[in-house]
Amino acid sequence: MYLLLLGLVLLLMKYFALGPLADWSWWWVLSPFALAVLWWLWADTFGYTKRKAMERENQRIKERRARTKSALDANYQQKKR
Repeated sequence: MYLLLLGLVLLLMKYFALGPLADWSWWWVLSPFALAVLWWLWADTFGYTKRKAMERENQRIKERRARTKSALDANYQQKKR
């Protein structure tokens, strides 16, 4: 995501000829987009994306279980009185 944002900023600066980027080659300006594609290929090939999604899902399940357990415990304490 950061590479895409960097690429967009460089692209806009080159297009509007702002700062020293007006003299840069288009290859340098467009290189963050190529790096983003390489990153996505690597992340998908080696399972990084799937692993991170599974970690988020597991964390969400743990939080839901903790909320349910505390709610059940509170209900049990009220009924006990």
